[in-house]
Amino acid sequence: MSENLNPNNINNDDFNLINEERDYKDLIIRLVEIKSTIALLKKTIFK
Repeated sequence: MSENLNPNNINNDDFNLINEERDYKDLIIRLVEIKSTIALLKKTIFK
């Protein structure tokens, strides 16, 4: 039980959350780039 209250565990949880948030933001950016690429390809194909 004391393991759950250990400050190191709290810091690790915070670190993991920060990494997950960064990964999520990176994924969103990548998806926007893919969407733009697809739109450009559609324009090129259907000229």
